[in-house]
Amino acid sequence: MQQFFGKSQSGNLSEAVSGLRSPQFIMLFSNDSQFETHVKALEKLYPNVPSIGCIGMGYNTGVVETGVSVIAFYGGVSATANVLEQVSVMPVKYIHRLEEDIRKINASKQDTVCIDFCSGNDACVLTTIDTALKQSGISLVGGTGDAGKVSANGRVYEDAAAYALVKNHGGRVKTYKENIYHQLGNYRFIASNTDREKYIIGSLNGKPAKQVYQNILHITDKEILTQTFQNPFGKLNGDDTCIISIKEVAGNALACYRQVNDSDVLILLELGDYKAITRETIQTICREFPKRSAVFSVNCLFRYKLFSERNYMRTYLQEMSALGSHAGFVGYGEHYNNRFVNQSMTCVVFE
Repeated sequence: MQQFFGKSQSGNLSEAVSGLRSPQFIMLFSNDSQFETHVKALEKLYPNVPSIGCIGMGYNTGVVETGVSVIAFYGGVSATANVLEQVSVMPVKYIHRLEEDIRKINASKQDTVCIDFCSGNDACVLTTIDTALKQSGISLVGGTGDAGKVSANGRVYEDAAAYALVKNHGGRVKTYKENIYHQLGNYRFIASNTDREKYIIGSLNGKPAKQVYQNILHITDKEILTQTFQNPFGKLNGDDTCIISIKEVAGNALACYRQVNDSDVLILLELGDYKAITRETIQTICREFPKRSAVFSVNCLFRYKLFSERNYMRTYLQEMSALGSHAGFVGYGEHYNNRFVNQSMTCVVFE
C-alpha cells in the first residue's frame, strides 16, 4: 500500500488533492468554516470511495494549521467507512453497522485496523466499538475532532463517531501509543465529588481538587491551565497509565478532558525527556517493522502546543519522517484500542 498527503493552507481542496489518483480510502482534515463544503466537494471528486473526516489540523513534515489537508491510502488496501450516531445517548444502537463492515472486508487482527474520529463522549464510544472489534482482535487508532462534527462518505454528522476499517493486503498492521510523562513522587489520590457529564474532579483525598493541585506544585490559579502541560493527572490502567489533562478551573474543582469517576485512583505525572522518548518510539517501530508502507498518527493538541512552545514540533515531525511516509492530525483526545487518553501520540504502522 501507499500513503498520499496533500494540503492547501488557503483551503483550496483541489490543490490539496492534486496528484491523488485512484484512492481506496480518504481522510479529510478541514477548518470549521469550510468543513461542510470540503466534505461535499471531496465526495464529488471521488464518488463511492470510503472516507471519513473531521475539523482539525493535519500534518506530515509540517502542520496545516488552517486550510485543508487530505490523507489517502491506495495500491493494496481495501476499506469501508461508516458512522455511529447519537453517541452522547446510545452509540450501541448502531453497532450492527460496524459488525457488518467487519464481515464485509473479512477483517482480521493481523492486517486490519479501525480508524475513528469522534465528536464527543469518547470513552463510551470506544467501549461500544470495542465490543465489536475485540471479537476479531482488531486494533483501533483515532481521535476527537473540533466543533462537534465528523464526516463519513460525503455526509456531515453531529453527535457521531465516524470510523473506517482499513485492510492492508501487503502485510501486517500494528498500533502504538507514546507517553512522554512519568509519575511524580508517590502521590496517590482518591477522586470524589466528580461530575461524569462535565468531566469534573471535585475533591482529591477529601480536599478541594484545585487546592491539592496548587499546593503540591506551588502555582497560582492562572498557572493551572499551562501547568497541565508539565503535570497532568494519570489514571492507572493495569500496567498502563491514561493521561488526564486539565481543561479549566471550576470554582474549587478541576474540569478535565477525560472522564473521572468517584473512587478512581489518580496519580500526578511530570514531563519526561520527550526527545529521547520519541527516538525510542521510532527505534521500536523500525525494529518491529523493518519494512514500512505508511504510518498514520494522532498527536494531542496539548503535545502540539508543548512542542511548538519549545520549538520542537517541526523537528519532531522531521524525525518521524525517518519512518518513511508519515502523516496524521492533531486531536483533542487520542484513541488507542478501547482507551481514551490525553496528551499522547497514537499511531498505526502498515507493513
